[in-house]
Amino acid sequence: MSRVGNTSITIPDGVEVRMDGSTLNVKGPKGGLSRVIPDGLTIRREEDKIYVERQSDSERHKSLHGLTRTLIANMITGVSSGFEKSLEITGVGYRAVKKGENLELQVGHSHTVTIPKVEGVKIELPSPTKIVVKGADKQLVGDVAARIRGVRKPEPYKGKGIKYVGERIKRKVGKAVT
Repeated sequence: MSRVGNTSITIPDGVEVRMDGSTLNVKGPKGGLSRVIPDGLTIRREEDKIYVERQSDSERHKSLHGLTRTLIANMITGVSSGFEKSLEITGVGYRAVKKGENLELQVGHSHTVTIPKVEGVKIELPSPTKIVVKGADKQLVGDVAARIRGVRKPEPYKGKGIKYVGERIKRKVGKAVT
């Protein structure tokens, strides 16, 4: 028995959940998301709760049971309150600038790096060294944040680069002068 898969998902006020065949559609104040439910799993709704049930105890259905329940819960959380990832830039002269809908990063390369706008994700700059990525789709928000971080990962000697807020960088000792 999957402990995660058997727990119910509560639908908050203002969120609309619909099933169209094998596709689950969720709409809320932050947007709308849809996901195809795998074969062998069924969605049962009772008033303001959703349950994910599997048809058999095959290995495939067991592995998809908890995953599908978690993905649906993330969809409902995303359309009701949204997800966000915060990044910070460390380094002399390193900064981020919004140019129209795109994000331009100056992080020690010989050129500025442009991150194009991704549909469904909003990028905010509270300061030139802080980046906040927001959206309803948890996977998309994490992907965009990882792509921004991948432009200049933090290096272990001085800690310069782009890192997540709260991320600890393992620092190394530089060369010793004798």
